[in-house]
Amino acid sequence: MLKIGVIGAGHLGKIHLRLLQESPHYELIGFYDTDIASGQQLAREKNYTFFEQIDDLLEKVEVVDIVTPTLSHAELAEKCLRAGKHIFIEKPIANSVIEAQNITTLAHNMGLKGQVGHVERFNPAFKSALPHITQPMFIETHRLAEFNPRGTDVPVVLDLMIHDLDIILSTVQSPVKKVEASGVAVISETPDIANARITFENGCVANLTASRISLKNMRKSRFFQKDAYVSVDFLAKKVEIVKMKTPAPKTDDFALILENAEGQKKQIYFENPTIASNNAILEELESLANSIAKDQPTAVSLEDGTKALTLAYQIIDSYS
Repeated sequence: MLKIGVIGAGHLGKIHLRLLQESPHYELIGFYDTDIASGQQLAREKNYTFFEQIDDLLEKVEVVDIVTPTLSHAELAEKCLRAGKHIFIEKPIANSVIEAQNITTLAHNMGLKGQVGHVERFNPAFKSALPHITQPMFIETHRLAEFNPRGTDVPVVLDLMIHDLDIILSTVQSPVKKVEASGVAVISETPDIANARITFENGCVANLTASRISLKNMRKSRFFQKDAYVSVDFLAKKVEIVKMKTPAPKTDDFALILENAEGQKKQIYFENPTIASNNAILEELESLANSIAKDQPTAVSLEDGTKALTLAYQIIDSYS
C-alpha cells in the first residue's frame, strides 16, 4: 500500500478522501487544507488526520493528491515533486501552459510519476466505446451544465470543455492544424457558452460546445469514421454503435441494406456493447498506484494534461 495524502478538502477533495480511505491500494495518511477550522471539523466527523502544516504531511507520504483551485496547482505540484513525492493533480493541470510545462519537466527530472485528473478517460461508457473508435474524421461533442457559481472562477473551456479536449486528443492521433472559436458571456465575466471547431492535420474535424448555463445537463460525444458511427453518453453511461459492412451473399428479410449511387451495398449493424460499472474517480486514483508499482507510464500523463491545456488556451485566444 502506498502512503498518500490529500491537499484540498473542498467538494471534490472530500470525495477523494472517502475513496482513498476505502482503497486497498493506498493508506490514507491524512489531508491538508488552508481552512484550519473546517479541516479540523472534517477530521473529527470522518476520523481523518488533519495536518495544519503541509510540510508535516509531506514527510509522511509517498503520493500526494492535489485537489485545490487551479491557481494553486503549479506551486503545490512543484513543492510536492521537490519533496520527492508522486502526484495526482486535478484538471486542468495548471493555470498556464508554462506552469504545466514546468511541472512536467520537474517530474521527469525527479524521476517521479504524475497523473492528471481527466476522469472521463475512466468513464465506463467511453472505456466500452474506445475499442470501436479507430480513425474518427468528424467528432461532435456537447457538454452542458446547469448554472453553478462554484464553477465560474475559471473559463468554461477550462472547467467543462477541457474534458472533451482530452478525450479528442486521446483518440485523434494527429497534430492540430487550425482552431476557430466563439464564446458568449451571459452571467459571468468570461464566456459561459463556448463553441470550438478544431481541424487536425489528418483531416479530422472536431466541433465542441460547452455551456454552464444550460437548463439541463448533457455530456455526449459522437464519433464518425469510415463505415462506423459511435455515440457516447458520458452522463447516462450509454454507448450506441452503428457499423456498415459489405452484406453477405444471403441476408434475411429484416437486414438493413443501403445502396449508394454507384450501386455499392452496405449492411447496417447495431451494437450496444456491455458497459461494466465502475467508480471512475476511484479507478483513476488506483491507476496511478498501479503505474507506480509497475513503473509504467500513467494513464493520463502530465504531458497529456499539458496538451489539453494548450489546446484550451488556443480556443480561448481564438474567440471571435
